[in-house]
Amino acid sequence: MRGAENAINIERTVMKIAIMGGTGLVGRKLVGVLRQRGHEVVAASSRNGVDAVTGEGLDAALHGVEAVVDVLNAPSFEPAAVLAFFETSTRHLLAAEVAAGVRHHVVLSIVGIEGLPDNGYFRAKVAQEALVRASGVPFTILRATQFFEFIGGLAQPDAKGEALRLSPALMQPVAVDDVVDRLADAVVVPARNVLVEIAGPQRIPMADAVAQWLVAHGDLRQVVRDPQAPYFGAVLGPESLVAGREARLGGTTFADWLRGCVAAA
Repeated sequence: MRGAENAINIERTVMKIAIMGGTGLVGRKLVGVLRQRGHEVVAASSRNGVDAVTGEGLDAALHGVEAVVDVLNAPSFEPAAVLAFFETSTRHLLAAEVAAGVRHHVVLSIVGIEGLPDNGYFRAKVAQEALVRASGVPFTILRATQFFEFIGGLAQPDAKGEALRLSPALMQPVAVDDVVDRLADAVVVPARNVLVEIAGPQRIPMADAVAQWLVAHGDLRQVVRDPQAPYFGAVLGPESLVAGREARLGGTTFADWLRGCVAAA
């Protein structure tokens, strides 16, 4: 792991890189960072005619591409639908990469997915990772903890006037910008077929993080700490959502992000 971590910090010369999901939250930022670093970037998404689920446009998008970053997100969280999305899109993408001679496949995944099999989205990401490992395309799997932006969704902002029951399990949320920087570092070095993690600099109980989000946004609802509160169908253990000891830590704290979020509102 240490060798892999060191390798990610050694940047290569200018490359042609395709970002699958290049118009989404992570993809759009990653395209900008890589272009600022001087790389030629293809921002591939269904919006510009590249559909990994059907395979449409993949061959053209990957022409001359040396590396691919997959930050696609499923349009549905329904277990069967999300599994079908990640399996189908990943198979099509990897097959197109083999045909194009792509030398590095980087995929964004999630910390802790094996430990929560009752979470349908996590099961789908496990399946996606397995396809990447078995493909023969050199790879890096970058697992991130939950984004800070995700906490607002847990707060259920449309459910006004209702108390929220949330797990006190620890989470280690991370800034999207920190994840993007890590992806940009990873894709420009030779693949070593490794899994690496990135997380925020602090561990915080999920219930407390949401409570702080509510206060910062002037939401008077209360948060009830409930160890049995489901998290997308799964009951969390105390450290189900935190990264391992060798994870790379982002520099943005939750407090700093929250202040910026409120200021921008």
